[in-house]
Amino acid sequence: MNESKGVNYELAVLMYRQDDPSKCTASRLVKFHLVNEVRRIPATFIVLNPYADKLVTYNDTSSFKGICAIDCSWKLASKVIQSPKKYFNSRKLPALLAGNPTNYAKLGMLSTVEALSAALYIMGFKSQSKDILNKFRWGHTFLELNSELLEDYSTAKGEDEIKVIEREYFPNFFN
Repeated sequence: MNESKGVNYELAVLMYRQDDPSKCTASRLVKFHLVNEVRRIPATFIVLNPYADKLVTYNDTSSFKGICAIDCSWKLASKVIQSPKKYFNSRKLPALLAGNPTNYAKLGMLSTVEALSAALYIMGFKSQSKDILNKFRWGHTFLELNSELLEDYSTAKGEDEIKVIEREYFPNFFN
């Protein structure tokens, strides 16, 4: 696993500042120097994009240098992100439940910190995944809701196996 190397994965966020600043998880991560705010997404980073065709997998770790989240309002996400073609290296997260107070237990409605944490976990950076959530009172809730899922996703051999796992956990949503 990657965490045994003692290395943190690089994290970045492209911020659109469309949400209530007091609830913005991305700005808190920037404040604590856990994430770099960028104006342009580095070409060597995965872009977390809920409209992407490909899923984040453990295998992405060797192909990319970091992860970039796009911090925007869920209400405006389709307009901001537009299509998977807009961002190179786009990856979406597999199905997960939100642990944040705004979208608690809603499928896929993750905050920026939850999205980054999930990608880190799946890619083998489990301690870094937990570290960034520790800045939020409710951060542990995300991991508790998704503990088995995240562990299964992180050991999956690729996208096809992740899709099977999604169908097992959420049969009404994926069948």
